[in-house]
Amino acid sequence: MRTRYRILMLFACIAILVISVAMSLSLGSRSVTLAEIIGGIMKNADFSMGELVVHERIPRTIFGPIAGCALAVSGTLMQAITRNPLADPGILGVNTGASLAIVVGIAFFGIAALPQYMAFALFGAAITAVFVYATGSLGRGGATPIKLALAGTATGAALSSLVSLILLPRSSSMDSFRFWQSGGIGGATYEGMLTIAPLIVLGMCVGIFSLRSLNALALGDDVAASLGVRTTRTRLLGAVAGVVLCAATTALAGPIGFIGLVAPHIVRLAVGSDLRYVLPLSALVGASILLLADTIGRVAGSPGEIEAGLVSAFVGAPILVLIAVRSKVRAL
Repeated sequence: MRTRYRILMLFACIAILVISVAMSLSLGSRSVTLAEIIGGIMKNADFSMGELVVHERIPRTIFGPIAGCALAVSGTLMQAITRNPLADPGILGVNTGASLAIVVGIAFFGIAALPQYMAFALFGAAITAVFVYATGSLGRGGATPIKLALAGTATGAALSSLVSLILLPRSSSMDSFRFWQSGGIGGATYEGMLTIAPLIVLGMCVGIFSLRSLNALALGDDVAASLGVRTTRTRLLGAVAGVVLCAATTALAGPIGFIGLVAPHIVRLAVGSDLRYVLPLSALVGASILLLADTIGRVAGSPGEIEAGLVSAFVGAPILVLIAVRSKVRAL
């Protein structure tokens, strides 16, 4: 019965994602018909206006599920590593590290092209992740969940201060940075997606490879070690996968928050805490959430648009409060 229920949840998540894709293609500042969607996808020689709109929406409709999936899997891994349902990729300061690298690039190197943004964001995220892990590994016990969380929070706060310090006297840099900082999938290109594709695949493969060990890690380090799990190695692999997924997505889309927090939590409420089911379902849920956030932003902001990162933050913040309240009640 339990297996049948999980299969049903899988098909439900797939159906929601399909609906989200259809909404992403059809809704926005201009709504289009099914015939125009088909024409835009088939790339007819002479585009009608509706077909041209659909054709322009295809890259973001492809990138949305990829980014949402990556962020959700990254959040799932971070929560498994720290054994903390409130954790998301930002707990290691990855988003803040990428943001600092971007603003340094804008302010001091005059970067403007997407490949330059990607290179600086990936570099900043990687350096920050290594620093946080090294700091969290100091002292007795190595890289424990609490030490990693504290190291990430402290590092993120320090890097945020540096971002403000660089931006305040440079209003032109702030204007350039603000567009990237809001987070969204509207700037997605096929070239950009191809550039980050190897990192996404790598992060997914490492995360899947670590699932069995991460499940054991949820029982506690001592129990996991008695089952033959190398806890430090498992935590490191999970962190690498989560950081790579988050960094690659952030490089192209900007820092989009709450997807990595909300998607795994929703799935755990439905199917329990077994990562073999939580991770793939979280990927589907995260993909749907980000696509829906982007669609809502385009409809609500018409004739312009509200970036998906702002919509996801607006929706995710109340959910974060509810999660915190539930955790507090359970602890009493």
